[in-house]
Amino acid sequence: MTLLAADIGNSHTFLGLFEGDEVAHHWRVATDERRTSDEWAVLVRGLLADVDATTITGISVCATVPAVLHEWRDMMARHFPQAHSVVVEPGVRTGVPVLMDNPREVGADRIINALAAATLYGGPAIVVDFGTATTFDVVSGAGQYIGGAIAPGIEISLEALGRRGAQLRKVELARPRSVIAKNTVEALQSGMIFGVAAQVEGIVDRMIAELGVAVGDVTVIATGHLATLLLDECDCFTEHAPWLTLQGLRLVYERNS
Repeated sequence: MTLLAADIGNSHTFLGLFEGDEVAHHWRVATDERRTSDEWAVLVRGLLADVDATTITGISVCATVPAVLHEWRDMMARHFPQAHSVVVEPGVRTGVPVLMDNPREVGADRIINALAAATLYGGPAIVVDFGTATTFDVVSGAGQYIGGAIAPGIEISLEALGRRGAQLRKVELARPRSVIAKNTVEALQSGMIFGVAAQVEGIVDRMIAELGVAVGDVTVIATGHLATLLLDECDCFTEHAPWLTLQGLRLVYERNS
């Protein structure tokens, strides 16, 4: 089986091509709501230039942007008719009980992360996903999705400062030389990197305390394309899983094929 997995987020779309259980190829592209199904097809086929598209037997998709998902449905039907497709939405079997006030309002990517965490690492676990938003998702010892938290993402926080601060500007997201910065650029970087690190450690500590379990019994997983910025700044992480969502899409495809 050759599976194409697509995690369609607000800012970026992550695609992974599976050969068996492993991600053989992966790409990250901008999520553009104006892109039509035919344009998506051209883009995807371009990424798959070294792969015979007719060998793709399955496509697994989760999306937080309804307009883009609509175009993907059309693209899959017309350009990849040979592939069985699974779209993560209410009614799709994930095997993860969602213990929320309104399970339907939980983002599909967060449920997929919980599925991957529970299956690959076991619970209790906390997934911290660094994307457009920084999301925290908690899996119980029984493999249930029991809730989480959402904070502004690193990039949008930095962009907001650049727009609203008259003497501030956009800077590269990188670790500064020290927490006590000597110039404005490094002051912004310090506030972003070390500020988010303190936020993550604080929220994770509070979540573990609320779970009522020992710190060493909880797997704390970092994922998302900005995770590498925080790995060395946070002592709470036990795992770095850059393809966690893609692995979750593989698992949900296998459960619905």
